[in-house]
Amino acid sequence: MRVLGLDIGSRSVDAVWLEEGRIVDSAVADSGFDPAAAARVFVERGNHDVLIATGYGRHTARESFACDVVTEIKAYAAGASVLFPGAASVLDIGGQDTKVITLGATGKVTDFEMNDKCAAGTGKFLEVMARALGFTLEEMAAEAIAASRTVAITSMCTVFAESEVTGLVHRGESRSAIARGLHESIAKRTVSSLKRVGAVGPLVFAGGVAKNPAMVALIRREFPGDVLVPGESETDSQIVGAFGAALCGLPVK
Repeated sequence: MRVLGLDIGSRSVDAVWLEEGRIVDSAVADSGFDPAAAARVFVERGNHDVLIATGYGRHTARESFACDVVTEIKAYAAGASVLFPGAASVLDIGGQDTKVITLGATGKVTDFEMNDKCAAGTGKFLEVMARALGFTLEEMAAEAIAASRTVAITSMCTVFAESEVTGLVHRGESRSAIARGLHESIAKRTVSSLKRVGAVGPLVFAGGVAKNPAMVALIRREFPGDVLVPGESETDSQIVGAFGAALCGLPVK
């Protein structure tokens, strides 16, 4: 049996095809202005027996494709615990939200926190800050890693932080130091969220922001436990949610 798992997010639509419980294909597309249309491209490939969706667009998917849905928390927990058996917690920093999840011994969710009301510290936040600094996302991460010092950023609100960064640049502050400060602010905020839910290692760091080497390095510095990144193994960190959704679509044995 082949299962298609979709993670329909604000910035991307991620797809994973499972056959006999193994990943046989995966794909990522920009959500654009119509995430359902982006998802439909994957659905219309037609090479699946079961379809299950997660992400903020999962309810639209249920209406459009008559499929089952699963919450993002359950999907990420399932995907992370299969990729890394023994994982105790999960961090997903996506396009416009951050999820922190603690897991029990069998990979079941025991607690979670989700900042779905504010884009602070998410992929969208980083995109806006990179633009304010005149960097691409990749350049900003590289500059943050290379910086010899840091400039503290006092605001994590996207609008106020952009204004703060622009002001710092106009005053002649080093763009590299500002980039470092932005990444450090996100890392500290994220680790505070992890502490609130009692997260311990091993921590699986998933989502698109897990591709940012500066964020990975700083989360590892701040978090008191092992941090595992799917992109450093065989599976792209961005498709963990879609993988988890597909796993939830497998028949219960």
